[in-house]
Amino acid sequence: MTLEDLGYNDTLEKLRNDNNLKEYEIGRVISEHKERYIVKTEKGEFEAEITGNIRFSSKSREGFPAVGDWVAITIHDSDFSIIHRILPRFSVISRQGVGKFGEIQIIATNIDYALLVQAADRDFNINRLERYLTICNSSKVSPIIVLTKIDLIDEHRTFEILEKIKARINNVPIIAISNESQDGYDKIKTIIEKGKTYCMLGSSGVGKSTLLNNLSGKSIMRTDTISQSTNKGRHVTSHRELIILENGGILVDNPGMREVGIADSTSGLEITFDMITRLSLNCKFKDCTHTNEIGCSVLEAVEKGEIDRASYENYLKLEREKAHFESTVVERRKKDKEFGKMVKNYKKDINRKK
Repeated sequence: MTLEDLGYNDTLEKLRNDNNLKEYEIGRVISEHKERYIVKTEKGEFEAEITGNIRFSSKSREGFPAVGDWVAITIHDSDFSIIHRILPRFSVISRQGVGKFGEIQIIATNIDYALLVQAADRDFNINRLERYLTICNSSKVSPIIVLTKIDLIDEHRTFEILEKIKARINNVPIIAISNESQDGYDKIKTIIEKGKTYCMLGSSGVGKSTLLNNLSGKSIMRTDTISQSTNKGRHVTSHRELIILENGGILVDNPGMREVGIADSTSGLEITFDMITRLSLNCKFKDCTHTNEIGCSVLEAVEKGEIDRASYENYLKLEREKAHFESTVVERRKKDKEFGKMVKNYKKDINRKK
């Protein structure tokens, strides 16, 4: 196993040199679970912990290692190492953490392509696809839509779903597959390149683990049936893990995500809803919210049927979510600043009393 097999390249080697990390072993984080990491290097796999410096200097969870990161480590025995530095990331897929206002949760880093996996049966939700697309576009990761379980519906219904996706989402590859018969797998295998890193995004029960097992040619992830009463998948994958496929592609499997809150996504929304973005330039008011203003080009296009109404409503929902995230970040920074001042004043008082 070489670093190149893990996706290492000349750009990363330059970053290593620029950051004076030649004295360290370089590896890639392939698994993370409750701040315990597995790092893969040319010398093998090692359990790893972060230094106290990383822990206490990080202002948020974004400063901690994540699956996909390239890290500088020292090896202390046959299976244990310490992570000293994280090499600069070229892409980060993240979401707003559930129940943690203003907190960003990293899904994976240094990703080239994201497979947006949706089942063709009752789980199919095009609004969720647009949400995943927004995350990808914000992260500068190329999306590929994978429609699974087409064996559970007839050809006419499959055609309807594909046409529905194409009507709302432009310029994104769509591949329809069956995990049972493996129809469509030839198309997926042609897009997976050696040395490139792929990430799967999708809810529980859409067939991500089965897809991974079929692509790898062996049973890597445990699979499970979905609940017949709720049709919701059970969480089979419990943590993120990076896996090297037989053809040299690199794939990150993620736990199923029913709630995917968008975080810093202004550019992502502009790309996902590019038609709304273009039309907004013609609105009468520069600060048009596209909800009730006179002279709004976006509203006019919706009324004429030029913009899908459901897509427009999803856009407004994601815009509100983005605004809420931004407000909570500002509020959290304000509280952090106030806390910092309080600590500073406390230290001054202590020094005066000495």
